[in-house]
Amino acid sequence: MLDAINNSTVRTADRKQPEDAVGQSMDQLGGDAFLKLMIAQFQNQDPFEPMESGEFLGQLAHLTTASGIGDLQKSFEKFAGSMATDQGLRAAGLVGRNVLVESGHGYLGEGQPLMGAVKLDSGAAEVNVKIQNEAGELVAELPLGQQSSGQAEFAWDGLDRNGQQAPPGRYKVSAESVNDGRSTGLDVLASATVGSVSLGRNGESPTLSLLGLGDRSLSAVRHIQ
Repeated sequence: MLDAINNSTVRTADRKQPEDAVGQSMDQLGGDAFLKLMIAQFQNQDPFEPMESGEFLGQLAHLTTASGIGDLQKSFEKFAGSMATDQGLRAAGLVGRNVLVESGHGYLGEGQPLMGAVKLDSGAAEVNVKIQNEAGELVAELPLGQQSSGQAEFAWDGLDRNGQQAPPGRYKVSAESVNDGRSTGLDVLASATVGSVSLGRNGESPTLSLLGLGDRSLSAVRHIQ
């Protein structure tokens, strides 16, 4: 009898290896492999010291949590991929169209006006737009008169203060509102044509190549014209 018990104990010690493998591999194994090890553990457990229910439930909870986190990560990855694809398609549809982006510069094209808009949080008795060349010299002033809150659009035909046609290129644009003799600087939105689109990487927003203004993120677009 003692020999039988001793032999059983030896066999049980040899069979406990799957339990150790389960504990060491739970974080690395998939659900199917884990369940196979659990079954092997039941089949090879010591009949004199069966696995307690608390231990079993703990391992099962560990598997459920790990599987749940993995499924959640996969869901987020699919969602992020879907969003990136949607953004890319929307951005590609902007090629050839004009957009408004916040910028202190505007572009005067060949035979094309420099266009943009001024953002007003409240109404103003007067709104003035100033156009300067890259050297900082005042080229033209555009009085927009009285404006209510919102966006006030403007267009410069390229004629300077002497009535001469200014050369095509980038120009500095600034604006101010005047109320009761006090001037307040305003944000300027420049209008530019989308020449091409580059898709973002690692979840980044697509990049738009704007004619005359360079590259801007899709998130910088405030209005599509």
